[in-house]
Amino acid sequence: MVALDTRLAPVIGDKSAKLLESALGLRTVGELLWHAPRRYATRGERTDLTALDDGAFVTVMAEVQQVTTRTMRTRRGTILDVVVGDGRASLHLTFFNQQWRERLFQPGRKGLFGGRVSTFNGRRQLTHPECVLLPEGGDAVDAEAVEAFAHELIPIYPATAKLPTWRIAKTIRYVLDLLDHVDDLVPDEVRAEHSLPTMDAALRLLHVPATPADARAAAQRLAWEEAFLLLAVMRSRREHLAAEAARPCIPAGGLGARFDASLPFALTDGQREIGDRIAADLAGPRPMHRLLQGEVGSGKTLVALRAMLAAVDAGAQCALLAPTEVLAQQHLLTMRALLGPLGRRSELDGDPEGTDVVLLTGSVGAAQRRDVLARIADGSAGIVIGTHALLEDRVRFADLALVVVDEQHRFGVEQRATIRAKAPDGTVPHMLVMTATPIPRTAAITVFGDLEVSTLRELPAGRAPITTHAVAAAERPRHAARMWERVREEVTAGHQAYVVCPRIEAAAGDDADAPAAAEQTATALRDGELAGLRVGLVHGRMPADAKAETMRAFAAGRLDVLVATTVIEVGIDVPNASTMIVLDADHFGISQLHQLRGRIGRGGVPGLCLLHTRQPSGSPASERLARVADTTDGFALAQLDLEQRGEGDVLGTLQSGGRTSLRLLSVLRDQQVIEQAALAVDAIFTVDPTLNAHPALAQAIAVREFELQDEYLDTA
Repeated sequence: MVALDTRLAPVIGDKSAKLLESALGLRTVGELLWHAPRRYATRGERTDLTALDDGAFVTVMAEVQQVTTRTMRTRRGTILDVVVGDGRASLHLTFFNQQWRERLFQPGRKGLFGGRVSTFNGRRQLTHPECVLLPEGGDAVDAEAVEAFAHELIPIYPATAKLPTWRIAKTIRYVLDLLDHVDDLVPDEVRAEHSLPTMDAALRLLHVPATPADARAAAQRLAWEEAFLLLAVMRSRREHLAAEAARPCIPAGGLGARFDASLPFALTDGQREIGDRIAADLAGPRPMHRLLQGEVGSGKTLVALRAMLAAVDAGAQCALLAPTEVLAQQHLLTMRALLGPLGRRSELDGDPEGTDVVLLTGSVGAAQRRDVLARIADGSAGIVIGTHALLEDRVRFADLALVVVDEQHRFGVEQRATIRAKAPDGTVPHMLVMTATPIPRTAAITVFGDLEVSTLRELPAGRAPITTHAVAAAERPRHAARMWERVREEVTAGHQAYVVCPRIEAAAGDDADAPAAAEQTATALRDGELAGLRVGLVHGRMPADAKAETMRAFAAGRLDVLVATTVIEVGIDVPNASTMIVLDADHFGISQLHQLRGRIGRGGVPGLCLLHTRQPSGSPASERLARVADTTDGFALAQLDLEQRGEGDVLGTLQSGGRTSLRLLSVLRDQQVIEQAALAVDAIFTVDPTLNAHPALAQAIAVREFELQDEYLDTA
């Protein structure tokens, strides 16, 4: 008998095991049995042959219609041509010098045929396909393979040219016969409540279902297992954090109150409520671990700054970790502007009761770096803003108590652990994670389940409305020309504009339909539509000091128009910018467009966002842009993004370091499963936080944590 963690090689042989690992990444019995069929064929089912694409590797069920053998003209040998069909279309199976197969393909015989689709002389064909003829009379090509399909539903697996579906099925059925009983992680009472089969039964029903209902029940049970274990891992992390010690940050000098009183605007109810919750977390002896998400422009940075001031007022230090130098520089400018004299304690015009805000990035000069490192080490710098440079060994904090991570998905597991280790011995810092991308609830549960989630939905007073239009440049060239006229009008009115491009520079051989490139666009605008205006350029390949100087010039009003890539997507705050043109906007994701749009409308002046596209009206890309233009609700757009792009793409931009590795679970399709599993996990940990009564679950969590760390190391 074999267990789920048994390596495949001793069970099925080295050759087959190596093929499964190289082709599909399957190494253990459990991984093989979790390789679920992508669909099931029913005996007698007619496969739609009209849906086959050239170059695709396919598995089809069809019926033999005609068999002919002819002699090759240019060389010795024969060609066996078998025509199979589904009643609507036909497909040719071509075999060279295999005339012996002719007796196997009797007209009326049904079978499974797999191979790569190609077209020859105007007809679609599979050359030397893998074949399994179903036992409806006559001999079979592969008696063992046919035996694997001797039940009502035929599983069709994700396969490759070297590893067809029936070989996978044969291997799985062999392993199932050897499989020891599989214990359940999901408690009996939870399974009973949700009418779930046992895990042992589910694995067998998944691959050998008697009915479609069996297959659906098995798939749901495996999705439940995956959701349950993933959420248990996240909850376990929270329990371990709750057992660690943090430095209690109890404000003593009224710095936060003085800052609030200095603000020229009132805090929103959401900012105040979440701020109070964070302050209570910081005052406790256990580390805070909170995610702060919100609408574009909802004031997340202000909430984070108030939290940092609470820590500084308690005599501690804070670090803000940003993924790019542009974003780090913007945070420095924003926080110094908000703090005023309170952020310049060591300067002549500073407040002696305030603090110092310093910046550490890779481009900081040697002399300045030595000064900043010294101020971090002696504790005189209360707020330290930086990029990955903060993770270096030589960066030593006097008393780090709070870490704010902006756009945390840009940082891996090891990097987050490195910054945590810079707290004083015996403690870990409080951690506040910020994301500017609204996250649908089920995605947040699966990706950020180890964090408490706070959400800002209310926009501060003074945020002007933003009007968005999709501009169909190919169909309405006058509208495209009008874009640049609008930019001139806004500049004449004293405002500024962004022009965003999907690429940095054009490639050799680009045609006229290639996506816009920032460098060429900036040059063309200076010489053409925007001649006479002050046009700047910023993108990710520029030297850090050049990027910073360009951003300072734009913020100070010394540039009228800034041509940029997505380096301005988050964190950039220029209140005088009223207009944004996104060229070839169909090359950006929905959430990305929403973030870009959030760079305007920040100064009380109504914003105008124009989404330029050369795609025809009615195309999927054009419809997607129309949806963005229709709403400024970031959470609605995030859900739409998830639905349209698919969770693999969307979650991939959220997670880092193997946070999740979803196999069968779908955050879109299985929302109810995730919600139910979350309640079940919470109930278990509330009663048994150490899992003493659930040893199998505790062991599974330990194994999964090891796998997640291993996944990160493989991709770091």
